[in-house]
Amino acid sequence: MTPEKLKESWLNREAQFAAFTNGPLLDFWIQREEAEFLGVDDVPIRYVRFINSQHSKAIVISPGRSESYVKYPEVAYDFYHLGFDVFIVDHRGQGRSGRMLADPQKGHVEKFTDYIDDFAKFIELEVQCRHYLKCYALAHSMGGAILGGYLLRDKVTFDAAALCAPMIGINLPIPHWLASFIVDRAELHQSVRNEYAVSTGKWQPLPYMINVLTHSQERYRRYLRYYADYPDLRLGGPTYHWLKESFAIGDELIARAGEIDVPLMLLEASEDKVVSNRELQAFCQSRQKAQTGREEKLPLVIEGAHHEILFEVDALRAMALNAICDFFEQY
Repeated sequence: MTPEKLKESWLNREAQFAAFTNGPLLDFWIQREEAEFLGVDDVPIRYVRFINSQHSKAIVISPGRSESYVKYPEVAYDFYHLGFDVFIVDHRGQGRSGRMLADPQKGHVEKFTDYIDDFAKFIELEVQCRHYLKCYALAHSMGGAILGGYLLRDKVTFDAAALCAPMIGINLPIPHWLASFIVDRAELHQSVRNEYAVSTGKWQPLPYMINVLTHSQERYRRYLRYYADYPDLRLGGPTYHWLKESFAIGDELIARAGEIDVPLMLLEASEDKVVSNRELQAFCQSRQKAQTGREEKLPLVIEGAHHEILFEVDALRAMALNAICDFFEQY
C-alpha cells in the first residue's frame, strides 16, 4: 500500500474496523519482536519492535499511564507502512513491565526520573546502535512527560518529537494547591504514600457512553477487550506518591521548556478531561518566551477530541496523524 493510499484509508477505517483488525492488522501484529531489559532497581521493562531492513528512519513511541504496547498495534501499523521502524516501550509499573508494589494495579513510581532512566536505556539498547538516518519520537499523556524529561538530557538522538495531550499537568477535581497539600500530608506516612489516591481504586470498565478517552466506539471497544483478554495489563488509580512525582515533573517541564533543543509539536485535545490544558499552554508559553528560534505549532488544538487523540474517531485521528507526519517531514 502506498503512503497516499494508507492516508486515504485513515478517513474511513472505522466503517470496516472488524475486517481491518482481524485481517491486515492481525497479520502485522504477528510479525512483532518482543523483548525486555532490566531498568532501574532491576525492574523488567518490556518493549516491542517492528523492523524492516529497507527502512532508514525510526519512530519511538512512549505510551501514557496505564497503557501497554498491546494497545498500540494500529498506530504501529500506520507508521511502519509509512516507512518507519517502530519501537514501543511499556513503562515500569504498567503493561507487561514489572510492578513495584504488592498490589499490581496501583499506578506507582518511586522517582519520576526512574521512567526517564528506563527510557534512556531503551533508546541506547535499541535505537542509537542502529544508526538511522532520521529518528523521531511520539508520546502520549504521561509518556509525553517522560519524553520531555528525556529531551532535557539528550539533544541529539531525535530529529523531532510530537507530544499528544502531554501530561504537563493533571486535570484534578479539586484546586491544585489543595491536591498538593493532601499529597504532601500523605507523604509523611509510609503506609499512606503508597495507597490509592482518594476517589481512585482498582481498574473498572466504564461504559462507552461515560468514557472520557475517545469518541470512537470501535476503538474504545477494542481497548476494553485488551483488559478483558489480558487481566495482568489492568492498572487502577495512582498512588499519592505517584501524584507527588508527577506534579514535580510537570512544574519542571514548564520551567525548563525552552531548554529542550529538539523541534517540538504539541497536540492539545480541546475536550480533554484527563490532563490539564492550562498547564499544557503554560508549557507552550514558557517555550515561546525562551525563543528557541524555531517555528513550532504550540499547541495544535484538535477541536472536539477527547484525551486519546491517536485513538479518536477517524476524522480527528487522521487530522492529528497527518499533522505529525507533515511536521516530521520538515526535519
